[in-house]
Amino acid sequence: MTYFKSLFFVLCLCTFSSFANETASNLDKKLDVFKPYLGTWQADFKVPEGAKKIQDVVRWERALNGKAIRTMHSINEGEYGGESMIFYDSKKKSLVFYYFTTAGFYTKGTIKVLSPTQFVAYEDVTGSQDGITKVKSTSELKDDKFIISTSYLKKGEWTKPESRSYTRSIKTVKFK
Repeated sequence: MTYFKSLFFVLCLCTFSSFANETASNLDKKLDVFKPYLGTWQADFKVPEGAKKIQDVVRWERALNGKAIRTMHSINEGEYGGESMIFYDSKKKSLVFYYFTTAGFYTKGTIKVLSPTQFVAYEDVTGSQDGITKVKSTSELKDDKFIISTSYLKKGEWTKPESRSYTRSIKTVKFK
């Protein structure tokens, strides 16, 4: 019986490994920069002493037969979350995305690849209750970490960039 359990485990592992390799390799070439981001990441935000802890869990995955990247994230296990689709727009000749949130606002934007490990996203925000109309974020993979620096155009002024560092995670994205 133990032999069959071991054989079953090895077969499952091989099947999963080959599925993971196939899905990552079947991305549209215009999306290759995102291959290293595929999978799940988490960040614990820096907050003032005594303030409520904030944890963000984000999942990047291949979507639409490799023609898009889907990201989903949730903060504090579903208090807030969002989903986006990133794809190459052949008419605009640019990487574009749409991001929809549980807070009722959405963004649309473009992504400019700066290097094989870095890109910048520019977003126009629609429906924010906080007065945010634009977002600029720079993302970089460095030393097995995914680092994002974000600024917001809020009530006509850009905020000081906020930085977060994500590491690989086994947690799941949750929505309430």
